[in-house]
Amino acid sequence: MREEVGADATVLMDGGIRRGADVLKALALGADAVLLGRLYAYALAAGGAAGVEAVIRQLAGELDLTLALAGGRSVRELDRTAVT
Repeated sequence: MREEVGADATVLMDGGIRRGADVLKALALGADAVLLGRLYAYALAAGGAAGVEAVIRQLAGELDLTLALAGGRSVRELDRTAVT
């Protein structure tokens, strides 16, 4: 992903992010950030502010676990080798 647009472009991944592993993949492939609008909207509709908080905590936990299983300590360390 990053190779196609160059180092100066800001890359935002939007769509298809449902779990922590999806976040890890997007960041490893060069995204600067991921957008979570649909997850927020579903959580808000189902549980209000508490639902959004629960989804954020769950996603962060999944990302931490996936990162640890991939052998990383920080998402800043990620590169393409984390997903190949």
